[in-house]
Amino acid sequence: MPVIIMKNEEEVLKKLQNLIEEISNEAITSRGKFTIGFSGGSLGKYLCQTLPNITTTWSKWAIFFCDERYVEESDIESTFGFYKKHLIPLVPLTEQQFRSINVNDPVEKVADDYEASIKAEFGKSSEIPSFDLLLLGIGPDGHTASLFPNHPLLKMTNRLVTHIIDSPKPPPKRITMTYPLINNARNSIFTVPGKGKAEILKKIFEDKEDLPAARVRSNNVYWLFDNDSAPSVTEI
Repeated sequence: MPVIIMKNEEEVLKKLQNLIEEISNEAITSRGKFTIGFSGGSLGKYLCQTLPNITTTWSKWAIFFCDERYVEESDIESTFGFYKKHLIPLVPLTEQQFRSINVNDPVEKVADDYEASIKAEFGKSSEIPSFDLLLLGIGPDGHTASLFPNHPLLKMTNRLVTHIIDSPKPPPKRITMTYPLINNARNSIFTVPGKGKAEILKKIFEDKEDLPAARVRSNNVYWLFDNDSAPSVTEI
């Protein structure tokens, strides 16, 4: 599992930029499109800083969400709402390239429909799709996507996308990718610079705690640290 330690946040974001450009262009050359999963939180800020600098065929991007809050697009908690407002004006992506959710439906149906949209994108009804890249975050409790410590969803194996109605972090209703889908991705990246991430990364890398983010086992999982966040032991 590649662990890459850079000097500071600026260098971490440059590495993130280079990886996204490399992976997107390889996917477009090999498969004719680039399938990517975005997360919210600090990653949104990072992508607004890095994506305008990459060279890629933007029209070939298909963007999904590793998880999404069950709120209106206009709500400050909406991940799609953030990218629509802050990222789309910066890069030649269209709203239609983002697979957003319809909160007029019950959250259970939203999850069903989102899983169906992923299967339709990949054209596979029986196989688990392989995203080219998932950009994942990690919370101070070690959660990733909307997979939280000690939650029953950690054991779910029969769904690619599911819903949660009791998220310990508000808002309580969300949809999320599950491990079968996350761990079948070709690449995943955790971008974790700064002292604010140091404590939870120590728990994963040094203390070997079985936290949700530590269970990500995509084909290539990149952890991008800087000197402030890096644990002294850099193997997972």
